[in-house]
Amino acid sequence: MTDFFCYALLLWKKGCVHVELIQLFMLGKRLLRTEIPFPKHELQPLIENQTLMLETGLINKNGKILCRRCGNKDKSLLGSHPCAKCQSSKCMYCRHCLTLGKISSCQMLYRWTGPQLPFPKVEAALTWEGELSSGQRHASKQVRQAVINQKSMLVWAVCGAGKTEVLFEGLAEAFLHGHRVLLATPRTDVVKELYPRLKKSFPLIKMSALYGGSKDRAPDAQLVIATTHQVMRFYRAFDVVIVDEVDAFPFSFDQSLQYAVEQAQKQLSALIYLSATPDHTLLQSSDIETIKIPRRFHNHPLPVPRFQWTGNWFKKVTNNKWPNGLNKWLAENLAQNKPLLLFIPSINTLQLTSAFLHNESFSHQTVHAEDPERHEKITQFRNQQIPLLLTTTILERGVTFTNVQVAVLGSENDVFTEAALVQISGRVGRHPDYPQGDICFFHNGKTKAMMKAKQQIENMNKEAGFK
Repeated sequence: MTDFFCYALLLWKKGCVHVELIQLFMLGKRLLRTEIPFPKHELQPLIENQTLMLETGLINKNGKILCRRCGNKDKSLLGSHPCAKCQSSKCMYCRHCLTLGKISSCQMLYRWTGPQLPFPKVEAALTWEGELSSGQRHASKQVRQAVINQKSMLVWAVCGAGKTEVLFEGLAEAFLHGHRVLLATPRTDVVKELYPRLKKSFPLIKMSALYGGSKDRAPDAQLVIATTHQVMRFYRAFDVVIVDEVDAFPFSFDQSLQYAVEQAQKQLSALIYLSATPDHTLLQSSDIETIKIPRRFHNHPLPVPRFQWTGNWFKKVTNNKWPNGLNKWLAENLAQNKPLLLFIPSINTLQLTSAFLHNESFSHQTVHAEDPERHEKITQFRNQQIPLLLTTTILERGVTFTNVQVAVLGSENDVFTEAALVQISGRVGRHPDYPQGDICFFHNGKTKAMMKAKQQIENMNKEAGFK
């Protein structure tokens, strides 16, 4: 709460009364009492005149306990304990969203139902002067129209199409009309990457970046860039909601995150999904218009993966033997000083492969989701201080490396879904100076996912007009 108190002090110096501060803090949110930094005597009058509405955190809906904050109905994710507050021996609480603060049967969620603060109508909010490709321009106009008409749409853009820039015209339209916008993404890394880019392109718009430990948390931000977990604190707050990487874990696997996005929207609002690999459910939705961008912004075709059979690569690595073709692939590319990204199915096999490469005197580093130094290693790899980086699927999306060559060891593994393999392939050829590159699937048997990933990439190239 330290950041907010600094902000509150500034407003107090400007002459704002406490009611205005409470209104500002609660704007579009639904919070536990422990999250609200105001004393009881200031909240009580607002509760009595129903300017602040109290709602039970857990409700009984059709015989099932539902968490109002995250939408969880799974019994296995509900717990109970003796409670001193309500004197119940089995006070229920939700374990699914516990990291946001415990929500239980006897706790209330607070939300502001009084007058809403208007957001400024900003003309010429966009200062970006770049040029869109023809595919980007077409999609950009459709995004703007969705904002105007408050419709739902999907932008299906290949990896490297420049989908962030496609949003700019729609965002400018939203700010012109004083709308509030949420850009939600499953991963913290993407929030950190998008915030400075959007801040530079829309310097007049107040923004906040919300993720665990973030500092830019202005409560009256007109553009909120947040991880999907942070979205659970909002309620009927946004005129425009954009969900980036809608196919990515955990959003695609966690219904509560989808529930959170629905709760954060105003009842009349625009909803825009962005994805390079949308799932079939989203594609088949009758009330969501789909716009495709099959061509990258630099107008070169997508590199198509090739397959290399390795035999039982795991057994070979375990016995300190080279999987077929891998030694040649590493040696040839390293001799040309090309940065190499090698995807491995799991942390265990990552460590096993790393030990083998150390024995073979290959200079490299490893990264995975639990690695506390992964951000530093990624930066070093980007700066060409690391020639070879072994990684799990943590780097399948959201990263760009100049002239990188990519391989997947064990691409037959179940972790490498069609979507994952398309995303991994999309790391290659993104830079306009290096639009080509090698993407190789080293495997011990072709899978449907491998075949479909290759087919999807080839189909996109055909749609883009490439032979």
